[in-house]
Amino acid sequence: MKSITIKGSERESVGKKATKALRNAGKVPCVVYGGEKPLHFAADELAFRHLVYTPNAHTVVVEMEDGKKVNAIMQDIQFHPVTDNILHIDFYQLFEDKELTMNIPVRLHGNSPGVRNGGRLLFRKRKLAIKALPADLPDFFDIDISTLKIGDNITVESLLNDKFAILHPETTVVVQVKTARAAIVVEDEEEGDEELEGAEATAEGEAAPAEGEATPAEGAE
Repeated sequence: MKSITIKGSERESVGKKATKALRNAGKVPCVVYGGEKPLHFAADELAFRHLVYTPNAHTVVVEMEDGKKVNAIMQDIQFHPVTDNILHIDFYQLFEDKELTMNIPVRLHGNSPGVRNGGRLLFRKRKLAIKALPADLPDFFDIDISTLKIGDNITVESLLNDKFAILHPETTVVVQVKTARAAIVVEDEEEGDEELEGAEATAEGEAAPAEGEATPAEGAE
């Protein structure tokens, strides 16, 4: 996983007055937990733009003015309710031999034939919680949806890896393609599926509505 370096200066005081002075100077008060004792430091707010305002997951190297470096992950962040300025950030120190829990983003690529035929792509899990050693943390889960037909899905089971544990049931659906009323089921020559076109297509196992009978509202599941 990629790391972002944050250059910080150790805080001599952690009182309200000192914290307010830091914020007025455009700096963010921070603390790193998990070590022998908490490390209080401050850094320019702009230094966090690639860490906070991104969907990607990153680890952090906190580099102090005295040359000390601490590997960490962002644990919690507080924003001002009106200005959205960063008020405070908590970090947790990383150790090479100690597992940690982290949310990893999911990325989709490819074009689903089910979507091209009118199905709806439902992205159920945009992030997955995993437990791993720092060296085994992936940058993201990369999922190819180019084989997903209407009715298909991809679950956590297909993403399992020996390097980390995914903290969701194996049956958890990450992405799926569901049928829509106007979807077209394309004939699969190998499987011999029957072709159904337009609104006449019905979900597997359902009877076509009788003439004059109301059909379900579009998008109803």
